[in-house]
Amino acid sequence: MATSANAKVQIELGVTLVTFIVMTDSGNRQTFTSADSLWSGKSGSEPIVRPNGITTGSKLVTEPASGSVDVVDVAAFSAQSLGVVNSVGASVDEALTTPTGSFARINSITMTSAGAIAVVAGTTATDTTFSDTRAASGGPPLIPVDSVEVAQVRMTASSAVIAKADILQVPGQHSERADFPVNIPDNIGRGLAADTSAETNAHVEFESQLPASHTGPTAKRTYIQYSSPIFSDLSKALDYTPAETTHTVNSTQYYDGQSASRSSSLGQGGFTALLEDGTTDSLVTNRDEILTVKFFPDKNKSPFQLTQGTIGMSRRYPVSDPNQAEVTISSEKSSSDFSG
Repeated sequence: MATSANAKVQIELGVTLVTFIVMTDSGNRQTFTSADSLWSGKSGSEPIVRPNGITTGSKLVTEPASGSVDVVDVAAFSAQSLGVVNSVGASVDEALTTPTGSFARINSITMTSAGAIAVVAGTTATDTTFSDTRAASGGPPLIPVDSVEVAQVRMTASSAVIAKADILQVPGQHSERADFPVNIPDNIGRGLAADTSAETNAHVEFESQLPASHTGPTAKRTYIQYSSPIFSDLSKALDYTPAETTHTVNSTQYYDGQSASRSSSLGQGGFTALLEDGTTDSLVTNRDEILTVKFFPDKNKSPFQLTQGTIGMSRRYPVSDPNQAEVTISSEKSSSDFSG
């Protein structure tokens, strides 16, 4: 009969900060990972995810107020690149690269990684037909890797005043926003329940696939700052319980039959810890924090579980038994299992 007599509980009692680094695209332009497999969720140490993109301002590029030809005006805005938020001043009469003859050409208005406005010209078509395909004839250009696209301007002739209809600024297609599509960090990963290898450990998943609009072609880059947990053994812990989802079925009886519905609920994880004075113990002083708990069913083997959540406790000070705490782990997701 299998038991957990040799089990071990570890708890996050410190962190190592990793400042903004570029994340690795898993290959689907939607799930991104870092070199570390686990991120802390502790207040002040939680991940900060900064995809390249505009952070403030919309409809930033307009037809020129001066009425000059082959130029546009750009309003002031903020955008992040390389994990840094840049404040970009307004620019008037920003010069465009005109097509040769009366042919289609698309200019992309961008912010460089240094926070400056730059115009990147697409390839001139052989006729007046525009394309939505990057780097194609008459299509928008591929943007430098850490630049941010603000808008696209369509032209079919030189020495012409740019009209409102020539300026395209739809997020995700003609401009890049930091908040679109939405991204969701998973600090511990899904472990053995992951559908793909990139989801096994800590990762960021975007709501939809990012377009391959940059040189490569590649998706826009995403930067992250996070803290890697430092674990300490709890030498006197017992009766560990993971945070797990339970399912119930509710039925409604009707004439000659019944209709059923299912509901799910996530339960708390927890364990019992024997304490010293029950006041200055490291576990006690870190209560009410979001911490990561690592549990080995057998400390001499590789498999383990991770649970990240708010640590709560109910302490007891018996007369003859050891001081102890019933520790709860209130997590937003089920514990994850790992083979090692």
